[in-house]
Amino acid sequence: MSEIRDTARDPGVPGEPVTGPAAVVAAEAVTVPEPDPVVTEGTMPVAATAATAATEATVASPDPEAIPPGGLARATSRGVLVTLGGQWGRTVVQTVSTVLLARLLVPEDFGLVAMVTAIVGVADLLRDFGLSGAIVQVKKISSELWSSLVWLSLGLGAICMVVVAACAPLIAALYGEPRLTVLVLVLSPGLLINGLCMPLQTKLQRELRFSTLASIDVLSMLFGVTASIAGALLGWGVWSLVLLTGVGVVYRLIALIRVAWPKVGRPRINREVMPFVGTGANIFGVQLLNYAARNIDNIVVGRFGGAALLGLYSRAYNLLLLPLSQLNGPLTRVALPVLSRLQDDHERYRRYVRSALLVIGYLACPVFAVAAGVAVPLVEVLLGDEWSRAGTIFSLLAIAGVAQAFGNIQGWLYISLGRTRKQLVYYVVTRPIVIASFFLGYWWDEVEGLALCYGVVSLLLLWPGFRMAISGTAVTGADVLKPVLRPASLAVPCFLVSWGVAHVVGDIAILQLLAGGLAGVLVLALLCLLPGFRGDVKQILAFVRTVRNPRNG
Repeated sequence: MSEIRDTARDPGVPGEPVTGPAAVVAAEAVTVPEPDPVVTEGTMPVAATAATAATEATVASPDPEAIPPGGLARATSRGVLVTLGGQWGRTVVQTVSTVLLARLLVPEDFGLVAMVTAIVGVADLLRDFGLSGAIVQVKKISSELWSSLVWLSLGLGAICMVVVAACAPLIAALYGEPRLTVLVLVLSPGLLINGLCMPLQTKLQRELRFSTLASIDVLSMLFGVTASIAGALLGWGVWSLVLLTGVGVVYRLIALIRVAWPKVGRPRINREVMPFVGTGANIFGVQLLNYAARNIDNIVVGRFGGAALLGLYSRAYNLLLLPLSQLNGPLTRVALPVLSRLQDDHERYRRYVRSALLVIGYLACPVFAVAAGVAVPLVEVLLGDEWSRAGTIFSLLAIAGVAQAFGNIQGWLYISLGRTRKQLVYYVVTRPIVIASFFLGYWWDEVEGLALCYGVVSLLLLWPGFRMAISGTAVTGADVLKPVLRPASLAVPCFLVSWGVAHVVGDIAILQLLAGGLAGVLVLALLCLLPGFRGDVKQILAFVRTVRNPRNG
């Protein structure tokens, strides 16, 4: 369910169909070739505190009749600003809600909802079946086809709702937690609502109505969070998190109906929808594999560790998602269509990939290294002392955060060159390895072992993943490795200094956080003054200028 994927890892990443509430993609206004959109290295759960921060980026074919005055270039520039504004707005609301709800609720409350959504999220993938990505890609849709798509999506949502509700006792039995039965029954109607929201949201996306989508995004999250905080203050416990989902998704539905309701005829699904189903099936296959690799850890922790431990784990991943969404979202929204445009210009394509890896490297490696060094005081300051174990978990998950940031670029390569079948093959081989790491890690050292194993396996799979993505293309192994080496070398000194200083200054969390964080940033700044690093900074600035104005890229 899109509004509760805060607890189920939402693969909100390049090429993912627009199923979540944050699906406003400015880059879709750019006219580019149309490779099949699929999910790549996604993000993860944010227990049920704020609406999903997923950043879907599908290469869209905007409706020619909906292009605003000034053309696609102006729409793209305006869309980038609006989309980024909406994302930052969501991030602020999400951060505030994370802090407040963590102090009003107990880890067990978050864990209970995380248990449900890890399972229900699979049903939401089935409900979408890749249709949103297929709808975004097609150049023109008639009113009759819109009607069929609305009825098809609504029907899939209804079927998934009934199936999930019927499976409520089985889900409760899986975790050995009877309270889950009623939670599943209450949350399952969200599948039906999402089934109706999806075609309306993609309609706005095709019409380049970025400001409308961004406002709906932020307001639905804001209303949901407000209701959730009110419920928590009244002592409603886990049901305050249900309010977050329910209020947000209902507002989203009402808003979308008001601004995007197409002309819908009688219930009928004509043959024109079959190509959408075919395209969606490929998208769904990759989504399902990626979703499993991003959510079975929730099931493992919930099944063997209980709701309270899962609550700690999901909060740690919530913090991990905050920098990830800021790193991957803006770059993906613009870089993906630009790469698609450059696919026949091999030299410029390679240069863009190298620059993107350089930018991600200098942002991800130091950010996660410093954050890992001060993870425990960071969590204690934000969430409270009772969440300190989540800080340890976060410090280990930071390894996976770096891997996800780099892995996102693999998706750019697959999608921009139209090689999604190859991506599916890679996922079939590697996702079971990731899933196995969850069980092995938990068996070794409970949730801390799981987080460490997941991070190590994710790092080890990066190079094979890039080799698969670049094979048969103009991009070379040196194009991938050289931009990464220097920024990667920053991680260890930044972590050691921030961790060491945080442990030297005493036991006051806020002092540890400030001293350790500033020390890590200072080390980063000093290292960037070295000759080789200075050259990298110049390349990054040039890349940023290209992203801001793709026409000059």
